[in-house]
Amino acid sequence: MVVSVLEEMRIRSLGVIDDAVVELSPGFTAVTGETGAGKTMVVTSLGLLLGGRADPALVRMGARSAVVEGRLAVDPASPVALRAEEAGAELDDGTLLVSRTLSAEGRSRAHLGGRSVPVGLLGELADDLVAVHGQTDQQGLLRPARQRQALDRYAGDAVAAPLAKYADAYRRLRAVTTELAELTTRARERAQEADLLRFGLDEVAAVEPLPGEDAELAAEAERLGHAESLASAATAAHAALAGNPEDPEGIDAATLVAGAHRAVEAVRSHDPALAALADRIGEIGILVSDVAGELAGYASDLDADPLRLAAVEERRAALTQLTRKYGRDIAEVLAWAERGAARLGELDGDDERIGELTAERDALRAELGGLAQAVSDARAEAAERFAEAVTAELAELAMPHARVTFAIRQTEVTDADSGIDVGGRAVAYGPHGADEVELLLAPHPGAVPRPIAKGASGGELSRVMLAVEVVFAGSAPVPTYLFDEVDAGVGGKAAVEVGRRLARLARTAQVVVVTHLPQVAAFADRHLVVEKTHEGSVTRSGVQAMEGEARIRELSRMLAGQEDSELARAHAEELLATARGASGGGA
Repeated sequence: MVVSVLEEMRIRSLGVIDDAVVELSPGFTAVTGETGAGKTMVVTSLGLLLGGRADPALVRMGARSAVVEGRLAVDPASPVALRAEEAGAELDDGTLLVSRTLSAEGRSRAHLGGRSVPVGLLGELADDLVAVHGQTDQQGLLRPARQRQALDRYAGDAVAAPLAKYADAYRRLRAVTTELAELTTRARERAQEADLLRFGLDEVAAVEPLPGEDAELAAEAERLGHAESLASAATAAHAALAGNPEDPEGIDAATLVAGAHRAVEAVRSHDPALAALADRIGEIGILVSDVAGELAGYASDLDADPLRLAAVEERRAALTQLTRKYGRDIAEVLAWAERGAARLGELDGDDERIGELTAERDALRAELGGLAQAVSDARAEAAERFAEAVTAELAELAMPHARVTFAIRQTEVTDADSGIDVGGRAVAYGPHGADEVELLLAPHPGAVPRPIAKGASGGELSRVMLAVEVVFAGSAPVPTYLFDEVDAGVGGKAAVEVGRRLARLARTAQVVVVTHLPQVAAFADRHLVVEKTHEGSVTRSGVQAMEGEARIRELSRMLAGQEDSELARAHAEELLATARGASGGGA
């Protein structure tokens, strides 16, 4: 079941197109026109709708922006519809509107179902919507890496499942190998780092600093260094507060306060205000007595021992050696020691870690070897089926004697450590397995199979690519296929067979073909012609559907360059009759 159909595109100010509407059919639509008429802009427009790169040079001269709008008929239950709704897009009775705006300054905007969306979202939906094939795609499929991807896509889960496990193991092996290389190549630096840490930790351990000890010793050193002056000051202050026994006639603060308290205490009952003052004088007396007692205790306890001062200064010097190297104070020194001990534990565990990583690396290589073999076996089985299917398609595309095969090889390596064991051989490997995959073509019996880039002519290459896509359509179909002159280099009977095959593909999918071949266009369900005005632009009336006599005239032009040639008309009518007969007969 077709889950989406591109019904219409409106193109404004893009290249030679001023303002044109392209209406497409659910089956096979052919787009033709004179060289330079702008038919390739149909492909470019669709590419923009699918999130392709926006080139500001595409904006028509004098226009501020180019706009491409598309209307898709979408099954509401399809992945495309569900993903669009997740992005906030709205479907109007099964219709999804897509638009892309490109400014002449290079800015690009995308809208989906009436909502502004990132351009990347259009690219996500493209994989489920359209397969675009043109000359550049053919060149891409000439690369072995793309051929491997094509084979894996055709194989499906048979390759995807072991390949996913292989990819996980490959990534882990890369991480293990990197860590192992770092440990072994930096062994000397790490050993030097460990020696420096041990030396520092031994220094700290020898001193055995305590938290806050540096601040406590600094205060004690200050006190011991001024012990005599501190004791003298405390003694003098005590005498001033409590009196000096050696001077019985001296006046002290305690005696004076006591006298003041007796004076007011005698008359306090006559005035509450004076009574409150008496209480406060009493409190002062108590406070003076307490302070005097503490001063006496301080003076008697004060240690002026020079030996203790020397011991304190020696301890402070030892702590200063640590703070000079490992932190601004003892708290930072202790924090450094804690971090250093943890780091030393890591460094001392390197040998053990190297052993663990080496064992894991070897186990991962063995696992990769088994998975690579499974991937290779699945590829070989899929390659045989794929090649047979493409060969059968080529027979219907006027290449009855051509045969397509896949060469699946591994490259042996002399250094076992640089490869993995596959089938008892040490072979090179990469993120996609150990296989080198290449598509080969033998165009006729007796010909040596050669890479398709070397063994196929332009026309043969186009047919091979079409055959490959037809085979893909049976295994991993998409709703719409767009071919941009994929029939280049093809003519005569081969061109008829290309048209016939595209028509057959259109039975299960929407097919849009930009072509210059009348033999291909004759098989289309809908034939669109792109025409420029005398001013060199394509307007709304410049994209027309050809039917009846108009279609015969266009095919005649494509055949002979003359719309009114009787011979060309007869040939065009014959082509249409052949195409209709093929469609009716199920060929």
